[in-house]
Amino acid sequence: MNHRLHLKLEQLERSTGRLLASAEALGADSGKSPAPGHWSATQVVHHLLFIEGNIIQYVQKKMQAEEMLPKVGLFTRLRARFIRLFLRLPGFKVKAPRGVATVTDAGDLPSLPELRATWEASRRQLERLLNEFPGRQLNRAIFPHPRSGRINIYQVMEFLLDHLLHHQQQINRITKALRPVGPELVRS
Repeated sequence: MNHRLHLKLEQLERSTGRLLASAEALGADSGKSPAPGHWSATQVVHHLLFIEGNIIQYVQKKMQAEEMLPKVGLFTRLRARFIRLFLRLPGFKVKAPRGVATVTDAGDLPSLPELRATWEASRRQLERLLNEFPGRQLNRAIFPHPRSGRINIYQVMEFLLDHLLHHQQQINRITKALRPVGPELVRS
């Protein structure tokens, strides 16, 4: 695996561990929505796993085609940086593309331990994909991001990390809403 990709994967692993720990710390409340129309921590985890899994499948499909992909243009690079900035802003909400939110909103979801196990398997799949990623394709447009345009594998990894960190903020807001800090005891 390319060293740069390896570092990005390690960052993603650490951030995923922190997010899952935050969701699991809610215990039975992890499936509870903080307000009507808002996602629970379990829904957030499901959403992130769904997105990562779909990206992995798409990139694998493109790699099997073994076609020489187009280079990422300057405009796409600028849009990708712009999206990264917005995902990192605290409290800034980005509307999910059509079809993405509806999957998470629909019906019963697996438990957090089941989602963790599935995510660990998915992450090993991502690791294998990065290990096998052809060097000649590293700076080529491998994935069509709905907002940035066609991005390369480095940008895919940056998006996965930024997307996860964006939703870590959401988990923090959910935790705050479900477990508000009580008034401190006044000492005399």
